Amino acid sequence: MRRGTDRAVYDIDTMKAVLDAGLVAHVGISTDEGPVVLPMAYGRTDDTILLHGAAANALLKNATGTEVCVTVTIVDGLVIARAAFHNSMNYRSVVIRGLATKVEGDDKVEALQIITDHVVRNWDTGRPSTDAEIRKTLVVSVPLTEMSAKIRGGDPIDDDADLDGPHWSGTIPLDRVWGAPESAADLHEGIEVRTEIRALEGRSVN
Repeated sequence: MRRGTDRAVYDIDTMKAVLDAGLVAHVGISTDEGPVVLPMAYGRTDDTILLHGAAANALLKNATGTEVCVTVTIVDGLVIARAAFHNSMNYRSVVIRGLATKVEGDDKVEALQIITDHVVRNWDTGRPSTDAEIRKTLVVSVPLTEMSAKIRGGDPIDDDADLDGPHWSGTIPLDRVWGAPESAADLHEGIEVRTEIRALEGRSVN
């Protein structure tokens, strides 16, 4: 990391906490047609991040056996300085670089459960996935060996000359919570929201 080294974090537990709090990973790969970045759902083990998509997904197919870059970013709020030039954001971000490896067999099913349960643990309580659905899904893993984080928190950093000026300075927190579950229009009457889904209501997203 060359820029923002004062915000760099290499503590493994802190970086894993950011991954656990995030929802979407942006995955970048260099292809013959040029660089491509796509958002993906993910999960993690102790030493890998797991990504999945359709077996026909060109990015994931090209990524297998190739170096990729995976980024997870959480915005925690706006930082408003006295001078707009110094505006910023409070955030948590992790970048992972590594070789993407295809996950197969029983490990693939386990990986899909980890990805599914990353947000809400309903793999075991929903309809079981079919063999056809598993075959149509591609899963790759990327080791957490080369991983770094940047984290910013706190007040704006204003110029000393501006501190006695008339302009407001401070932060605007971004607070996200899950709303109440809304049943599908074609759901039959009498089917209750499962406990693990209901438990999301009112819980902080990140």
